[in-house]
Amino acid sequence: MGPGSDIPDPGVLRPALFLDRDGVVNVEKHYLFRIEDFEFMEGVLEICADHKARGFKLVVVTNQAGVARGFYGLDDVERLHEWMRGRFRERGVPLDGVYFCPHHPSVSGGCECRKPRPGMLLRASRELGIDLPNSVLLGDKESDLEAGRRAGVRRLGLVRGARRIESIDWREASP
Repeated sequence: MGPGSDIPDPGVLRPALFLDRDGVVNVEKHYLFRIEDFEFMEGVLEICADHKARGFKLVVVTNQAGVARGFYGLDDVERLHEWMRGRFRERGVPLDGVYFCPHHPSVSGGCECRKPRPGMLLRASRELGIDLPNSVLLGDKESDLEAGRRAGVRRLGLVRGARRIESIDWREASP
């Protein structure tokens, strides 16, 4: 914080809790894009509140190949994410960022943003002033954790559970 101010000092990096969306923030549903199909994973909001209280930024990073495959459009994803952001705000844990990759290699070719590549995390770091080595990433797939590793996130958690976060298999990445 700047002297006598509630505004964070722009030169100070803060860690983030990076969250995959499908299977971590919400119950996994095949190509979810409709608000009425969205269900929060039980326990995720409490994890977010705990990290927010410790000064972490909250950032969702999600692959959304349904866009490239034509199952839904960018407007559908953005509408769902705006609704989701509102639910986080209502619960007192506003998200600092939501990043998504609309590509799929078999349809739109390669890109730098699709996990396991680190593009979304690196972009969030630049735009939000994130300290990657001291950040945490929660994902439900190895590709999520690999994106974190490649971005320099050292604390990685593999989430287990279908409707609630039952356990987190913690892993430490090498510096």
